[in-house]
Amino acid sequence: MERNSQSLRRRYVWLGMAAFAIVLADYGALVAQAPGTVVAADKRVKGRDYVLPETGETLPYALFVPSNYDAAKKWPLIVGLHGAGRPYDWLMGYEGMIDFAERDGFILVTPLGYRSLGGFGAPRRTTRRPPPTTLPPGRTADQARALAEEDQNLPANIRELSEKDVMNVFEIVRKELNIDPDRIYLWGHSMGGGGTYHLAAKYPGIWAALAVAAPGPAPERDQLERFRHIPILVLQGDADQTVPAARTRETVAKMKELGMEYVYVELKGGDHSLFISKNRATLSKIFSFFNIVQKSHRAQTN
Repeated sequence: MERNSQSLRRRYVWLGMAAFAIVLADYGALVAQAPGTVVAADKRVKGRDYVLPETGETLPYALFVPSNYDAAKKWPLIVGLHGAGRPYDWLMGYEGMIDFAERDGFILVTPLGYRSLGGFGAPRRTTRRPPPTTLPPGRTADQARALAEEDQNLPANIRELSEKDVMNVFEIVRKELNIDPDRIYLWGHSMGGGGTYHLAAKYPGIWAALAVAAPGPAPERDQLERFRHIPILVLQGDADQTVPAARTRETVAKMKELGMEYVYVELKGGDHSLFISKNRATLSKIFSFFNIVQKSHRAQTN
């Protein structure tokens, strides 16, 4: 674990020992899910939709509101961005996600990002991928073919549409519910981590804090400079075969050079997905981080 700035060392005591390590249990293959699976299984999560003005399409998003919600007071909001090829409610199904949000009083919203491979506005590769020859854990051949077809047929303005979907959903929730402007958070896993970097740089005035897990693509230095004032938690497994730990370490080194407030936690034996999706201890660190960081504290922490 690496922490930057004296204030972080004093305030983020929840992270414990400087040499943090965890060995994952055997959770088996990550089970693929169809859109709406979490909404159907957990009645605390609501499936919503709206019409995207730019295309006229109806797009889904998932919303969780704590059971004790009172419109007379302001509530913190977490916007969550899923990994590549995942459905809009995917993050809502991570072990402990709804339990922690209920416990700590966070509203959660997870947009689709227009398409499951949309990228949330982050830069995309210039060439399309062919259908995979081997399947990732938990993904069927039909699902892999469908994703390859989606990738081949993404519109030229996919970055714009994917970003627009996130910000539209954010505005819908902000207007519907009493959101605390000092406590609006953004986090993402894998592709969603790359989207978090992009949206943090594009809209740096919105977010109180950020969190990324196994993030990709890596941000450019000028992106980091645009949100250097925002505290960020970076989670990474050292056995990740999709987003190598070395790549994330390079990003964290840039954060250090820029004097950013960050906490970097590298998990021993951690893979790309299960180290957070099926590990409550890892996921809880995001809530602990967001619980102690808000905009009104920045004068004390920068």
